[in-house]
Amino acid sequence: MTDTPLKLGFVCVQNAGRSQMSAAFAERERARRGLEDDVEILTGGTDPADEVHPEVVEAMRELDIDLSGRVPQAVSDEELNSCTVVTTMGCSTLELDADVTVRDWALDDPHGQSVERVRDIRDEIERRVNDLFDEYTE
Repeated sequence: MTDTPLKLGFVCVQNAGRSQMSAAFAERERARRGLEDDVEILTGGTDPADEVHPEVVEAMRELDIDLSGRVPQAVSDEELNSCTVVTTMGCSTLELDADVTVRDWALDDPHGQSVERVRDIRDEIERRVNDLFDEYTE
């Protein structure tokens, strides 16, 4: 790692599903790899919901990750411009500085989906977050 912390941003419109799962997996991966001082994590939405979607909370609880106390947050372009990488979930058209790498994961919205479908989305997010850490921290 460099002297400058890696800052990962995870964004979707409501910050109530995909971006919350992404941030939670990133927090877990950061701890697993002992990178607490080297990686910052930001999550937010452009139009935050009132709560994290219940089906998302349930699916994450199956992996012993508790999202029940999380509240969707707004995020500004200024905050996102401070990131190394911003990952959107297929629902955003951000206009960020050229120094920020923006990746669109184009994932289905888990809201209102069956628990089986939410698990599939969750597992795909976990894989992508782990790949992101492999790419930027090794």
